[in-house]
Amino acid sequence: MAYNRGAAVLYAEKWWDGRNPAYPSFEVDCTNFISQCLHAGGWTMTGYPNRSKGWWVRQSSWSFSWSVAHSLKWYLDSSGRAQAVTSPSQLKQGDVICYDFEGDGRINHTTIVTAIRSGEPLVNAHTSDSRMRDWEYTDSSAYTSSIKYYFYSIT
Repeated sequence: MAYNRGAAVLYAEKWWDGRNPAYPSFEVDCTNFISQCLHAGGWTMTGYPNRSKGWWVRQSSWSFSWSVAHSLKWYLDSSGRAQAVTSPSQLKQGDVICYDFEGDGRINHTTIVTAIRSGEPLVNAHTSDSRMRDWEYTDSSAYTSSIKYYFYSIT
């Protein structure tokens, strides 16, 4: 099944400031939210019950890649379901950005592109619930001058 960008974005718009009771919710909920968006866009879950491989959630159990930003980036890099691109201008609605705020190689945050304005992506996210936020996150308290971004075109 092909990835349905529109369905992923509709989900991100519906739940950007709420929690879908069909899924677990976390204090740090960004990657769980992005996983829900990808699932709404048609990604099927894989790898159950192995928590360190695949991408899945079941009631009170989930893979690391479903809920942990660094693990989701690893999954995006290795699953064949996404392609790393070099520039935010290459992103479309439904694509994903991963953030390494300290520039130390550890991913701290994930967002989904929900709109493009003047060629620049706007993103939705959880944890600090955000809608149509500037993709660079320069207004975030977590932002540092060492930030590294990873851009993924979802296939």
